[in-house]
Amino acid sequence: MKTIDRLSLFIEYKSMGFNAIVIDDEKKARQLLRTTLEEYCPTVTTVYEAEDLMSGVEIIKRERPQIVFLDIEMPEHSGLQLLDFLDKDDLTFEIIFTTAYSEYAIEAFQFSAIDYLLKPLRPKQVQLAVEKAEKSIGRNQIHNRLNELSHIFKNNSFHKIALPISDGIFFMELDDIICFQADGMYTKVYTVSKGEILISKPLKHFDTMMQDRPHFYRPHRSFIINMGHIKQYIKKEGSYLIMDNGMTVSISKERKEELLQFIDQI
Repeated sequence: MKTIDRLSLFIEYKSMGFNAIVIDDEKKARQLLRTTLEEYCPTVTTVYEAEDLMSGVEIIKRERPQIVFLDIEMPEHSGLQLLDFLDKDDLTFEIIFTTAYSEYAIEAFQFSAIDYLLKPLRPKQVQLAVEKAEKSIGRNQIHNRLNELSHIFKNNSFHKIALPISDGIFFMELDDIICFQADGMYTKVYTVSKGEILISKPLKHFDTMMQDRPHFYRPHRSFIINMGHIKQYIKKEGSYLIMDNGMTVSISKERKEELLQFIDQI
């Protein structure tokens, strides 16, 4: 698209107002962002909502919004898979990620020139992100940038994860984590430097997050362990592990042989 055409497109959108869609599996997060947009971003005149990626794809194809607010961690499909379900002709929007990823990932967003909002969202951040997106609409660079970002996220170079706590987000070194333990709909994170941290996310959340981290392993439905912090393997009494902090971790019967193979490779 020529420069003059992009300018004309931006002026046309600006005069009519921009349409946006919020794709996030958390209803409260969608409602909060919608309210923020309605109160602080007058150029955004219509806001659609989708609770998963596939519903969002349908709305994007049908309504052709100019701004897409996209969560990364969602059931079934990650937000980074968006390109898998859209044709190149559908890519007429700008993406603003809503995320709780680590500071390393934030650098990746900045490098890829795709904006992001770090949860919990703040009105001023939303305003600035919308203004940036509006200036970029029509440049047709989304395909290359999303491919670049997907590649960065598949690289195992990130050494921290973001742990949502009561007063914000704590960035924890992966090597500092001894293990995760299920506690109902919460997870206890045992660390070397900070002791025990209670996180309001189920263990399944961390199981998905650690799938590409080979040194994290789930020997039991209630635990995910850092293999680097195993202190001792006990064969008797059903077999269990002792971690560096003295915790005992059960091993399910179906995981025992596989775990021993992992230990042999350490």
